[in-house]
Amino acid sequence: MSFSFRLPDIGEGVVEGEVVAWKVSEGDLIALDEPMVEIQTDKASVEIPSPRQGTIAKIMFQEGEICPVGDVLVVIDVEGEETSQETQSQESTPQQKTPASPKTSKSSNSKSHGKSSVLAPPSVRKLAREKGVDLESIAIKGKRISAEDVLEAARATTGTSNSESQREERIPLKGVRAKIAENMSQSVSTAAHFTYVEELDVTTLVELRQQAKKNMENLTYLPFFIKAVVAGLKKHPELNATLDEQSKEIVHKFYYHIGIAIQGTNGLVVVVIRDADKKSIKELSHEIVRLSDEVQTNKIKRDDMVGSTFTISSLGQRGGVLATPIINFPEVGILGVHQLKEKPAVYQGEIVPRWLMNLSLSLDHRIVDGWNGAEFMNTVKTALEAPDPMFTDLM
Repeated sequence: MSFSFRLPDIGEGVVEGEVVAWKVSEGDLIALDEPMVEIQTDKASVEIPSPRQGTIAKIMFQEGEICPVGDVLVVIDVEGEETSQETQSQESTPQQKTPASPKTSKSSNSKSHGKSSVLAPPSVRKLAREKGVDLESIAIKGKRISAEDVLEAARATTGTSNSESQREERIPLKGVRAKIAENMSQSVSTAAHFTYVEELDVTTLVELRQQAKKNMENLTYLPFFIKAVVAGLKKHPELNATLDEQSKEIVHKFYYHIGIAIQGTNGLVVVVIRDADKKSIKELSHEIVRLSDEVQTNKIKRDDMVGSTFTISSLGQRGGVLATPIINFPEVGILGVHQLKEKPAVYQGEIVPRWLMNLSLSLDHRIVDGWNGAEFMNTVKTALEAPDPMFTDLM
């Protein structure tokens, strides 16, 4: 009658997942396809539904713990089904975690499974256990408990001094943040980075966007940058490429899957707009909104995060004056979009207010020469400073 649910392979290269939040506790009844647990991998956060209808018998990994792919994540008692050999062998395997029995664990696990009114992330709950602090005793309704709250309670109990170590929080480097660190280190240590910067006068583009917003309320500048980048990549295919280090071949790609760097709740995520050359400004705008919403709600799918051929990094009005973005390896180029401001500028012999901004282009010098990078940037610059011919689908 017991069904052992093993953490499935939820993406290429994913070997483990962190338990972010249980939606159920031991002893709870659960329906087929009812949300059961949220798992964070190095690719994305995914919500796993129940594969069976029954009763949650044993939760094998608690919130904040890492479950390897293939290990039993939870055991479900299913009425009318015989105990599977998988369950029997799983429970007799010595290296598998041995949980408490359902009778004793239901009450102790209920707090960590989201049934408690205490609001605290897994790292803070772990700190509280280490310091011997009862979270219930310091909880304030509706307030999220921080590490500092736990340390303050520990100091009040033990009378210890306010040392630096007691005002620190140690957060394990894992999940999305660990993957970001790994990818950035690989990019910097492998690609020969150089950065080319250009200033643009996009006054005409600003006016065009204002006109287009009458029909597209949520229109940002990003779709225009995507269009300009695609124009540059078509003219300079050496930037829409990767280096196959095994075969020692440069692979030019004649499809245009544009990566967009978006800041999510768990770190920076690059989402991919496939075949961007075939999409209108309106279609690009809708796709950006969809992907951004899924990143913010941790519902982004793996297929939307792989396969980009060139990446754009934009922080909008927080873009600053200039930055040197790190290449999204194994791509050979990334475009940094910086703050757009109205400034005094010389235009047609007079000093007048104009909308100016900077673009920075980081390239892998092993593949792309400085001249080619400058020519690409000039194509992008021209497309954005005189956009009317490119964006007739707006009219």
